[in-house]
Amino acid sequence: MTNPLAQPNRPGRGGLPTPPTGWPIGSYPTYAEAQRAVDHLSDQAFPVEDVTIVGVDLMQVERVLGRLTWAKVIGGGIVSGAWLGVFLGLLLGLFTDSFLGPLVAGIIGGIIFGLISTSIPYAATRGQRDFASTMQLVAGRYDVLCEPKTAERARDLLAKLAI
Repeated sequence: MTNPLAQPNRPGRGGLPTPPTGWPIGSYPTYAEAQRAVDHLSDQAFPVEDVTIVGVDLMQVERVLGRLTWAKVIGGGIVSGAWLGVFLGLLLGLFTDSFLGPLVAGIIGGIIFGLISTSIPYAATRGQRDFASTMQLVAGRYDVLCEPKTAERARDLLAKLAI
């Protein structure tokens, strides 16, 4: 996970990708557990800027959500197009005397756009991919590393967490 408050100018963390450095202070089967360990260090006033969470044994996981049919594709196109049309219609309505005309035109135009933008790509697959899915990058384990100068203290604090 990324943090919008991250400091890009810190050595070894900004610019080009670099391998992580530090001594291992813990290894966890889930990201939530690794995050909990770092949170515990933070709660103990530990300098967490010395800590890195590293995902090891990365896997790309595709989770199948369900079967796609023409009805689902067309329905999804209508709904997403209608929402786009509502937004554009309301936006145009700000610059006219009436909200109703631009709103109706926006919804109709959005529905047409939604139908076209979903139906053509689905038809192009010719039944080769009749399912919806999401992709995730998952690690087999999550190692928590720490700079050598504070690693021993971090291990001691994490040992108290396990008790």
